[in-house]
Amino acid sequence: MQTSVRLQRRFLELAGHRVTIVSPRYRGKHEIDPAIVGLPSIPLGPGEYSLCIPGNHSDKVLAQAIAGRGPVDVVHVQADFWQAIIGYRFAKANNLPVVHTMHNRLDVGIAATMPLPGLVQRGFGLAQKAFLRTGKPVAADAWTYLQRFTDHAQRVTAPSSHFARLLQDERVFAHVDVVPNGMDDEIAAGLLARPPAEPGPRPRLAWVGRFSAEKRLLPFLDAVATANVDAEIHVFGDGADRAKAEAKARSMDKPTVIIRGKVPYGQMLEELRRADALVQTSQGFETQGMTVYEAAALGTPSLLSDRSIAEDLPDGVYWLTEDDSVAGLASALGNCVEQLRSGRGPQTSSFDPASFLQSRQTGLMVKVYENADREFGPRGLPRG
Repeated sequence: MQTSVRLQRRFLELAGHRVTIVSPRYRGKHEIDPAIVGLPSIPLGPGEYSLCIPGNHSDKVLAQAIAGRGPVDVVHVQADFWQAIIGYRFAKANNLPVVHTMHNRLDVGIAATMPLPGLVQRGFGLAQKAFLRTGKPVAADAWTYLQRFTDHAQRVTAPSSHFARLLQDERVFAHVDVVPNGMDDEIAAGLLARPPAEPGPRPRLAWVGRFSAEKRLLPFLDAVATANVDAEIHVFGDGADRAKAEAKARSMDKPTVIIRGKVPYGQMLEELRRADALVQTSQGFETQGMTVYEAAALGTPSLLSDRSIAEDLPDGVYWLTEDDSVAGLASALGNCVEQLRSGRGPQTSSFDPASFLQSRQTGLMVKVYENADREFGPRGLPRG
């Protein structure tokens, strides 16, 4: 999501638009970015996350920060919790249309990442009711909670067709526009201009994501050990499961598992281009599966565990596990490595890289902004 927002900002600015990102204040050292408004925040644990408290104080800080930046046309909310509330409050105070991009499967995400998920969901619902003054009962589930936000949105977008359909089926919003998260045009052009890497003596697989339960890194490593494939496996990312992942990597027999940690965006795309295959292991959690699309656009097929992601891809560009078990993943890994060694397997020629470039997605999003502004105008109060 952070990568997506940065790319959206860059390509909107290249198209001549002004973008201001509002987020919790950064923790630790960082370069000052005049386009980012960092709101007062409270650290959440030892990592990068912080909590902003919605209310009059954050409203005032945001209003003062925006006052010197010129008029705002659209508020684009790309959050689900405190930043979403702050964004909707700002839009209401300034009589502005809202476009809300849904990035997260809250129905499974909270359960996968939080203790006592029912109480956590109710807490978010109580805060939403209080700070947005919805005038409705506290949202009892994730879908109703999201709907309480979109009651006040002009347009809702999702990064994939399968997630857009789910949001519509759950009545979060009547019509959800599909605007995928894209890939940097310039970096993609540079990588695609180079000839593909020569196959190495052993297939090279990449795994990318947070080291957390919902991404299923540890079950993936268990499957690697079970399959005992003769391959190099490069693991990118970081998170709470890192120590356990490193211990499992050290215990491997035939496979070589290298925990690479976080790498810059451009290097990550280069690693996907270099890999023989990407392995995606989360199930029912992804709203797009961005790395799968990046890999396909760069000529690298994927081994998928999530059938919803597969539904949005052309046939023949991926392997798919038969079931959701570690044994099923191990079997698919063995098949994948065997086909790569023999020069067989999925080809990505049917995937058009141009369809995934960020410039195209930015053009789609600008049309969403224009529609939101046009639809809002006749109903809203005159803006000074």
